[in-house]
Amino acid sequence: MKQAATILAFDTLGRGLTDITRTIAAWQEDIGFTEGLLTLLCRHTSASLLIQENAAREVRSDLLDWLDRIAPEGPGYAHDDEGPDDMPAHLKAVLTGVNLSIPVIGGRMALGTWQGIYLVEHRRLPHRRQVALHLAGL
Repeated sequence: MKQAATILAFDTLGRGLTDITRTIAAWQEDIGFTEGLLTLLCRHTSASLLIQENAAREVRSDLLDWLDRIAPEGPGYAHDDEGPDDMPAHLKAVLTGVNLSIPVIGGRMALGTWQGIYLVEHRRLPHRRQVALHLAGL
């Protein structure tokens, strides 16, 4: 069993989904493992990771709209240290999650045809986010 790990940084444009699939795939393919398990961890509490639809943009915008309805900005949160989008961003990260596990089969991530890996920025302003990657396999 071999292992490889790295931390990649991504710039977000503010609230939205950033497709990081190609960057993750390039790193994974450079490692050269043919079989294994790739794990990803978003190193932030107000951003998250998703495997989601990569063809229809409406899926992503509908998802963001739904998250806004579930965890809206506004008064009522005790935690607002960084503004009114602070606590809702933490709630959205809890709902969507900060880690993923993806099998590597035949030298490639075993994602479905319409699946992509997304870094979800839950804050209004742009941020530089880090994702830790670990690959164990052969």
